[in-house]
Amino acid sequence: MRNNAKKYFDDLASKAKDIKVTDSERRTIDFFEGIEVVSKEIIRRTDGGNKLMFIGNGASAAISSHMSTDYWKNGGMRAIAFNDSSLLTCISNDYGYPYVFEKPIEMFADPGDILMAISSSGKSENIINGVKAARSKKCGVITFSGFSPDNPLVKSGDYNFHVSSPDYGPVEIIHLSICHCICDLIIQEKSQIK
Repeated sequence: MRNNAKKYFDDLASKAKDIKVTDSERRTIDFFEGIEVVSKEIIRRTDGGNKLMFIGNGASAAISSHMSTDYWKNGGMRAIAFNDSSLLTCISNDYGYPYVFEKPIEMFADPGDILMAISSSGKSENIINGVKAARSKKCGVITFSGFSPDNPLVKSGDYNFHVSSPDYGPVEIIHLSICHCICDLIIQEKSQIK
């Protein structure tokens, strides 16, 4: 059992070292540069009055809720996750699950907002539709995906963080870690400005 636990964390560390970051033109950029660029862009936009919107399914929905709360409570930025149970069931019932994020983004997004789209597979139709809705509202898009490096989501953001793993656990853990890192760096940066 101990050896399996060691292997699990060794594999997780290896996957974390292999995170690929691309920009909107599919150019690969250094992971830490990607973190810095995204952090600065979030600061610039939220200091200018824009907000962050988080979307995800399942565990990615939990990450979305957790992060939207941390970004506004700890980071002082307006942030929201569109996964309230009444919203999900209403939109799913009236329009269908593929539109569960598209519809609230159409309603609540303002030009200049940032969508944080999280999907382990990068293939979830409702996430892709949410990104398209954000684009039509002139929002920035940051994506977090895993599994195939050619998934649709990894090609759709201004900045895209991809975890090369076919397994949900490592992808979700690393997505959460990246989001926490960005938030913590923003908090540190803002505390130095004061």
